[in-house]
Amino acid sequence: MIIMDSFIERMAAGWGVPAKKRVITRASRELGNKKKGYVENIERATLANNDFRHVVYTAKHTQLVLMSLNPGEDIGEEVHNNVDQFFRVESGEGIVEINHVRHRIGPATAIIVPLGALHNVINTGKTDLRLYTLYAPPHHMDGIIRQTKAMANNPMIKESFNGKTTE
Repeated sequence: MIIMDSFIERMAAGWGVPAKKRVITRASRELGNKKKGYVENIERATLANNDFRHVVYTAKHTQLVLMSLNPGEDIGEEVHNNVDQFFRVESGEGIVEINHVRHRIGPATAIIVPLGALHNVINTGKTDLRLYTLYAPPHHMDGIIRQTKAMANNPMIKESFNGKTTE
């Protein structure tokens, strides 16, 4: 028998949900969860992405989204009142602003935006800013691809997370 305290449960504890210990037996490992998860070279996937927003995987508590910002483009100031957000920049340069504090960003920069923080990511470079983001919990509908910021901001298209995961 193995007792696990999963990363997701520890993250959930930060949202006011107490962490739980799970007991996983050999039988439950063999017969239970058949999900495959997401395994990919994230740097390669991010660098190959040309879409403003591309939701590649949605789990119950976390969502992976690839992003590409054109020179001079930003994600737009926003506040998430129910999600923490992690960004990692793979290429390009820019600025992240969190609650009016600006930071220069470039390749290998990691950014964590806690829920409730006003934030924006701005491409200040001459090439596309390629990054990925993790929302915890998920924020967008699974599988959504928005090629441009205008498509992502279209008020006629609802894309808020609807509870459906990738698998």
